[in-house]
Amino acid sequence: MLQIMNLTISLSKNDKKILINFTFALNPGDKAVIIGEEGNGKSTLLKLIVNPALVEHYVEYSGKVLRDGLKYGYLKQELSEAEKRLCVKDYVASELLFEMLLPDERAEIAEQLGLNPAMFESDQLMGTLSGGEKVKLQLARILASKPDVLLLDEPTNDIDIRTLEWLETFINRCGLPVLFVSHDETLIEHTANVIIHLEQVLHKRSARHTIARMPYARYIDERIRGLTHQEQVARKQREDFAAQQERWKKIHDKVERDQENISRQDPGGARLLKKKMKAVKSLERRFEREKEDFEEIPIVEEAILMKFAERTALPRQKEILRMALPELKIDERVLSKNIELNVYGGEHVGIVGDNGAGKTTLLRLIADELLQRKDLKAAYMPQDYEDSLDLSQCPLDFLAPSGKKEDITRARIQMGSMRFTHEEMLGTIGELSGGQKAKLLFLKMTLDGSNVLILDEPTRNFSPLSNPVVRQVLRQYDGTIISVTHDRKYLAGVCDTVYELTPEGLSKL
Repeated sequence: MLQIMNLTISLSKNDKKILINFTFALNPGDKAVIIGEEGNGKSTLLKLIVNPALVEHYVEYSGKVLRDGLKYGYLKQELSEAEKRLCVKDYVASELLFEMLLPDERAEIAEQLGLNPAMFESDQLMGTLSGGEKVKLQLARILASKPDVLLLDEPTNDIDIRTLEWLETFINRCGLPVLFVSHDETLIEHTANVIIHLEQVLHKRSARHTIARMPYARYIDERIRGLTHQEQVARKQREDFAAQQERWKKIHDKVERDQENISRQDPGGARLLKKKMKAVKSLERRFEREKEDFEEIPIVEEAILMKFAERTALPRQKEILRMALPELKIDERVLSKNIELNVYGGEHVGIVGDNGAGKTTLLRLIADELLQRKDLKAAYMPQDYEDSLDLSQCPLDFLAPSGKKEDITRARIQMGSMRFTHEEMLGTIGELSGGQKAKLLFLKMTLDGSNVLILDEPTRNFSPLSNPVVRQVLRQYDGTIISVTHDRKYLAGVCDTVYELTPEGLSKL
């Protein structure tokens, strides 16, 4: 059994606490998910459990991780550059225990992972594989080592819907306790029976964590009810305090007037009023002390506010895109043929397909065309944010390039509504987390009044708690959306038309 006792983690650069007195036991049968906003320490916690050396260059910690001789199977969020340059055969062989497996044992692992056993002898480079193939080959090496616990860091990144569904089955049936980080709400709902929620509260000045041994849907329901009750109590306390202050001020002002008007010939009355004023001041101090114990009005990650201007509406009959593409190619490799796509004003289009089908390539072609149109205000969110962001730039300069005071003020207000701190507003884009960069791109679209959004995996870096808010905003958006996604809730909640990209073209689902 994996046990963690009184673990506190701080960032070395500023001593900011990202976890305080965390105690947890991962028991047999547990499928525990770690959720929270980007930058809240989810991957850091996982790495520290695996090997403190992975994080010692940027965090300090106290407390204990009791491993009891457990063997961990750790799936990293990203392959290293060196691993990407290895061929598949050499990559799996770098796990010595894999090399010692008998052919039948290799075939058993391949079957468990939905792979052809011949894949283990492939000369294809790891970096050229699809996201799903990379995840499965990492798991092949892990299973060969016969681990006691699986630790999975964002296993859902860059994998298609078929692989997501396979991963759900694998997690549920693998027979091992699993501790994993994920943003995919559907996968969490279908697998997790323990929720570990890491938060930054009090305007990101304090760390808080919640451990709930229950399904995700129940956790969200109980959390919403708890937050609603907390907000009701907090607002009632403030209303009562305001009424109390009003009554107190009337008493204070009356005593003060009486003091000003009392005659010098009445020293006894003056002493009485002085004593009364002292009691009034004492009452004021007591009220202020009580105010310090008020419930906090909850400011949580799902309380992000984002709204597109009404001017984004487009006439329903307006033709946004008419594409007829004989071939979709990367270099000389043909990915798909005879692609036809017609999109009209206000339509919300989702494009799905297997890893490597060419979805991102197709979306770039669409972006290249629409960004040049003078009759549209199109915006493009690439899968790799660095394609659109200068990491050395200040976020405020990105959102308000004019430098005008009113534009900067508007950008500040919008960033504040998306839970950016003052320091984050004035730092560099490169210092922001993936989720914050995604928020920045969305804010740019709202400030610019974009009426066509071209989005490549728009929800991939938002937390499971932020994603419902993002979906709601996009569902209500009256401009046109053309998006590539593997997010099943996004497809159901935002898209009114869904196409699958296959080698034969686009087919409507």
